[in-house]
Amino acid sequence: MSLIDSKWKSCILDELRNVAMRPSELHKALPEATPRVLDLQLKELVDDGLVVKTIYPELPPRSEYSITELGQSLLPILDAMITWGEANRDLFVRKYGQ
Repeated sequence: MSLIDSKWKSCILDELRNVAMRPSELHKALPEATPRVLDLQLKELVDDGLVVKTIYPELPPRSEYSITELGQSLLPILDAMITWGEANRDLFVRKYGQ
């Protein structure tokens, strides 16, 4: 749990499940997350080996994040959590509203 203990780490892994993304694409995909928080959590995911950051030697420099094999091994767990959340959507609506 400590590897994905924050709100945005599971969301980042879900976004990266099928495609590598540039930092700006991740920020657009998760607009509710502040850029600072997203960048910190991406760094933690890289440090933990769940995500890899590739920096391309271009001008201007370009980087992409992609999920690792270890990160992909968490996807069935995330899928189960998503399924549970969808099955219990009324609980979240009562607690947090639409």
